[in-house]
Amino acid sequence: MENISKKEGLGQEIFGLIKTNITDYMMYIVLVLIMGIFTWTTKGAFIQGRNISNLINQVGYVAILAIGMTLILILKHIDLAVGYVAGTCGAIAAILMTKLGMNEWIAILVVLVIGLLIGMYQGLLVTRVGVPAFVTTLAGQFMFRGFLNLSLKTGTIIIPNAGFNALSNGFIPDIPGLNLEFHVLTLLIGVVAVILTIFSQIKARKNKQKYNFKVTSTPVFVFGLVVVSVIIMAIIWVLANYSGIPWTAVIVGVVLFVYNYMLNKTRLGRYIYGIGGNDQAAELSGIDVKKVTLFAFCSMGVLSALAGILYASRLKSATPTAGEGFELDAIASAYIGGTAVSGGVGKVTNTIIGALIMMSLTSGMNLMGVDNSYQYIVKGIIFIIAVAFDVRVRSKAK
Repeated sequence: MENISKKEGLGQEIFGLIKTNITDYMMYIVLVLIMGIFTWTTKGAFIQGRNISNLINQVGYVAILAIGMTLILILKHIDLAVGYVAGTCGAIAAILMTKLGMNEWIAILVVLVIGLLIGMYQGLLVTRVGVPAFVTTLAGQFMFRGFLNLSLKTGTIIIPNAGFNALSNGFIPDIPGLNLEFHVLTLLIGVVAVILTIFSQIKARKNKQKYNFKVTSTPVFVFGLVVVSVIIMAIIWVLANYSGIPWTAVIVGVVLFVYNYMLNKTRLGRYIYGIGGNDQAAELSGIDVKKVTLFAFCSMGVLSALAGILYASRLKSATPTAGEGFELDAIASAYIGGTAVSGGVGKVTNTIIGALIMMSLTSGMNLMGVDNSYQYIVKGIIFIIAVAFDVRVRSKAK
């Protein structure tokens, strides 16, 4: 039985729904507006397959960092070292493949382990030694910037490994034997994605009804599913008419699925939210706060290494400037995605939208030929507006 009054007008319900969940819906509205404005100002160039593919590859490493940063921010910590950790790990991968002749897949595994060790080092300083995360990671930022410069003293290293470079430049192959003008496998994946989305939303709705939680009326629910399905298939159609889905999207999708499941379906996820909400109460209830915090920093280290791999793959090289400003994009993406500045609240799915907003601004302004100086100003304005809006909404809710 639906818990929405039959006498309530559909428009009134939609307005009330948006007003009640404004922090969740606003970022989607902003993303649609940004993409619409740039599509208009660039005469359609922004929404073309080539640019959408470039945008996905561009947002990949930021999204990976932002997912890990979301956990750190929920726990009321911060990691300022992720940019240069990513840059250093990308440089190590390049050195292993070019100077030591290591297979690219083994090199990737080695670099991920190094990222884990870096995260463990910083996490132990925070949890066992008691050094504040801000100080620990600020020191790490200096250190890994130095390590990056030392490892690339001879200059940029070009990476010739095709498999490695395909991670951020390649696309999933199509079904063999087909010679159609569009990428069939991409369309099939889009259809499957829509079916899974609809199924998961229906299941979540039934679970809420089972426990007598408030749900939207059937017309609003169906309308929401139709809108989401149309957006998914529109993007898929654009990609299918270009070269298909980039491998970057697959990698980010897998990481997003794992972390979203962990935060929403596991005990560890509940612990993370509990500690972020009130760490003292969480500790009194028997949660090992230090162990959970250490996990978050280890996770951030691994994701930083993965982001560095994706960035080096995208450039097909390791450069001394790699990692510069990455931490700012990751933090901004998490906050724009609705992660609370006070901790305890955040969703990795929303963080991805935040990353898309940040990188869509960059991509759109690049297409328009806007100077980098103005790009930083615009992104800063968007960032402060998003955080101020979130703070105001949450303070009113209290």
